[in-house]
Amino acid sequence: MRRDAAGLAGFLTVMGALHFAAPRPFDGLIPRSLPGTPRVWTYASGVAELAVAAAVAHPRTRRAGGIAAAALFAAVFPANVKMAADWRHASPARRAIAYGRLPLQVPLIAWAWRVSR
Repeated sequence: MRRDAAGLAGFLTVMGALHFAAPRPFDGLIPRSLPGTPRVWTYASGVAELAVAAAVAHPRTRRAGGIAAAALFAAVFPANVKMAADWRHASPARRAIAYGRLPLQVPLIAWAWRVSR
């Protein structure tokens, strides 16, 4: 497997697994405007990350997996915006984490797009 694809698949696998191992931090990122409970969305996004990881890992589905990963990274951006808004009055360290996540989506999307090529 190409190194960039292996890294992306590994990253997505770890993040997907964390949605099940420690769901509470992810629950807080779910926008209130979504129907249902935050936990359902946390688990659904974990499943999506694991499925995309599997697609990226397999050469026959890597192109589609990379495109799906780019879309997934774009789709979670509202959660990062919510985190930044929720933490705007938090400690400087927490604000740095929340605000730092916003531009991080750009290299993640670029990484996924590169893997899809």
